[in-house]
Amino acid sequence: MTGLLGAAASAAEKRAAFRAGLASNRIQRFPGAFNPLVAKLIQEIGFEGVYVSGAVLSADLGLPDIGLTTLTEVAGRGHQIARVTDLPVLIDADTGFGEPMSAARTVTVLEDAGIAGCHLEDQVNPKRCGHLDGKAVVPAAEMVRRLRAAVSARRDPNFVICARTDAAGIEGVDAAIERAKAYADAGADMIFTEALITAADFEKFRAAVSIPLLANMTEFGKSELLSARTLESIGYDAVIYPVSTLRLAMYAAEAGLRKIFDSGTQAGLLDRMQHRSRLYELLQYERYNEFDSDIFNFSLGRNQ
Repeated sequence: MTGLLGAAASAAEKRAAFRAGLASNRIQRFPGAFNPLVAKLIQEIGFEGVYVSGAVLSADLGLPDIGLTTLTEVAGRGHQIARVTDLPVLIDADTGFGEPMSAARTVTVLEDAGIAGCHLEDQVNPKRCGHLDGKAVVPAAEMVRRLRAAVSARRDPNFVICARTDAAGIEGVDAAIERAKAYADAGADMIFTEALITAADFEKFRAAVSIPLLANMTEFGKSELLSARTLESIGYDAVIYPVSTLRLAMYAAEAGLRKIFDSGTQAGLLDRMQHRSRLYELLQYERYNEFDSDIFNFSLGRNQ
């Protein structure tokens, strides 16, 4: 049943919507979803897209963000999330999971998973969280090969390939700008500069790079938390909030579990919980019941 057991929009339609959004002069807001249910909530509230963070996926598996996850795990979670939402899904593909040939395969696998776009970064493999010190980047020429391989493997021209550079915190903003220009020349559709610090850094990048730009507004990192309106006024095309929903959920879960441990009951926590009726509303339980009734409430004629 279209729009019930899966998204109403096709993968191609979602990719086209992503492209249109990037060309709209309105900033595209992509909160992170740590599971499909959160993606449904993001759509219901009215955001323009859904982001799948590699750091969140790692954390969800109980692992640090140091390149331990595999393409299979990332694509699998991406597919689970993309199939329930009509919004375009942008996913963190780390360094492409290997050499340029692996980056090319990554694009084909993510396309098959129904994803609308991915970002590939210029860190040394294995990578680490972009807001930690001690990162290392590959030579720009190596990242260019990584990107060219990814672009060459793309079958849907609307699949967005975003190039992330972590060079700002290592080589400086000017060096990151030069890398961004080279990555654009290699075929990247959008640039994501990790760990810029001030609004002036974002402005400097926008003035120097002509293709769409993505800002990362992650909490507790190096970047000043700028509003979507401010980023839009600077000229940014997209913003991600990669870990926000996981941080909110884990804070609430920890506080609740400690309360249950101490008091022996969850009775005092009910006003902090999503009600059963709200969960059922988000899951569209009534529509499933209608679907069941339509399918099974029939009679067979004598001649059938």
